[in-house]
This record gives sequence, C-alpha cells and structure tokens, in this order.
Amino acid sequence: MNNHHISVVIPVYGCSTYLYELYFRLKNTIEKINPDFEFIFINDASPDGAWNVIVEMARKDSRVKGINLSRNFGQHYAITAGLDHCSGEWIIVMDCDLQDQPEEIFNLYKKAQEGWNIVYGRRYERKDKLFKRISSRVFHFIFQKLSNIRTDYTIANFGIYSKLVIDEYKKMKEQARSFTSLINYLGFKSCSINVKHNMRYDGKSSYTFKKLIRLSIDVILSNSNKPLKMAVNLGLIVSMISFLLAIYNIIAYFTGIIKVPGFTTTVFSIWFVGGLIMLILGILGLYIGKIFDQVKGRQLYIISEKINL
Repeated sequence: MNNHHISVVIPVYGCSTYLYELYFRLKNTIEKINPDFEFIFINDASPDGAWNVIVEMARKDSRVKGINLSRNFGQHYAITAGLDHCSGEWIIVMDCDLQDQPEEIFNLYKKAQEGWNIVYGRRYERKDKLFKRISSRVFHFIFQKLSNIRTDYTIANFGIYSKLVIDEYKKMKEQARSFTSLINYLGFKSCSINVKHNMRYDGKSSYTFKKLIRLSIDVILSNSNKPLKMAVNLGLIVSMISFLLAIYNIIAYFTGIIKVPGFTTTVFSIWFVGGLIMLILGILGLYIGKIFDQVKGRQLYIISEKINL
C-alpha cells in the first residue's frame, strides 16, 4: 500500500447525485494543501446506484478508491472499512451529502499543524431539520447522564485525525461501533474549530428514529455500565419502600384503617415489583446480548468489490 499525505474517508449512502460535486470540491481544496492524497468512497449498499458513480470516478482518477460492501452495515462500519484501507499521514472523515463543507478541510488541516492529533469540525450553526437537531440534543443529554462522559452535540464525524490516532482506532474491534465515541476513548490531544454546516440539498437522512434509538443503545451500553448501577440502586430503593409499606400496613391493621386486609397492598406490590424485575432483566438482557454479539467474533463488514485498492 502506497502511503499518502492525506486520506479522505467517505461513507456513501443515498448520495449518488452529490458525488461528482463532492469529488471536484475535495480535489480543488486538498490540492492546495498537498497533491499527494487519496479519496476512499465506501458504498454502504446505497440504493441509488452510487457504486457505479464511484467506479466511474475511480477509472478517471486513480486517486479515487472505492469499497463496495456486500450489504448495508451502517455508517460507522463503513467508516471502519475505509479507515482499514487508508494510508494517509492525516485522515479526514466526512459525510457524502455536502453538509460537511469540503472547503473547511483547509482550516482543519491548518489547525492540526499546531500540534493537535485530532481536530473536530464544530457545527456551530447546524442546518439540520428540527427533528434531527432535537433528537441529537436528547441523545447527547441521555448519553452524558448515563456515561459521565462530556460530549458536544455540534460535533459529529467530520474532522482530521493523525495516523497515530487511526492506527490505535483500528485495534478496537467492538461490534457496537460509534466512530466519535471510540475516538474520544483514545484520549489523544484534541480540539475543535467552528466549521460551516450546509443544508441537505436533496433526499433525507438515512437515520430513522428507530436507527437513532438503536445507535443510542449501542453507544451507551458500549461505553458505560451505569445502567446496571442504576438498576442496583433502584432495587435498593424498592426494598426500602417495601419495608416502609410493611411498617405502615402493621400500623394500619391495628388502628383499623384497613377495611379489606391485604387486597390493595398485594395488587400494588405484584405490579410494582413485577415491573421492576422486568426492567432489570431487560437491562441485563441488553448487556448479555452485546456480549453475545462480541464473542461470536464475526466480521465488522464484508467487502464484495474494490477499485484502485
């Protein structure tokens, strides 16, 4: 594998109409930094013929490289596939829909030369739709509460990363993957700069509400055992409430407050404790499920075709 100065890793889904514009804007920007570069487009089973566009670009320019996944694995797995095949001293990760502005790479690179291993692009004025902005804020709020890890909802995948960072990232083989959370775990010297964020010109985000919930669960369970600790605390609280209810019932029985002994308390206790047990078992089941996925040791992604790699 030939080493390059800059690699740009771009997961592709539902963006075939943007790819040529993205290519030209990237090319015009990065040639001003260093002409030794590569663009790696990873087609995550995009339904709009994106792979044909990638192949066409790659045949015209050998610096364009393509990876075609056998099926849709998800954005973070596609990023992993691209990073496993990149060779740059500096690696840029960005989306394909032109919301991440290629021209901002110049500023990211310039900041990285000040001695930073990671420079994130901070979308100080997000142009996403209202639902996506709200869901992002909710996710980051819950994640911070359950993991005690500080995050910034304006920061996503867009950024520049040194080869040292990416080499360490490649060693992590978690099945439940979130690029940003895994990068944060590494702990290298990082900063963020404001970048312009653009509206999505066409189509819609591939992240449905269901996918956002699934990603949220994966990220939280992979980075924190706080839900388990909360379940233990909840169990202690219920035990204390049950003890207090027992004392109340003894007092109420001897003072004549209870007219139909045992009925209300029994029904309440069954529903309350039963629901609590189901909740705790559900949390345990999620963790056990993640362990099951991990110990199977399956591939993180499967490649059906490559070009210029």
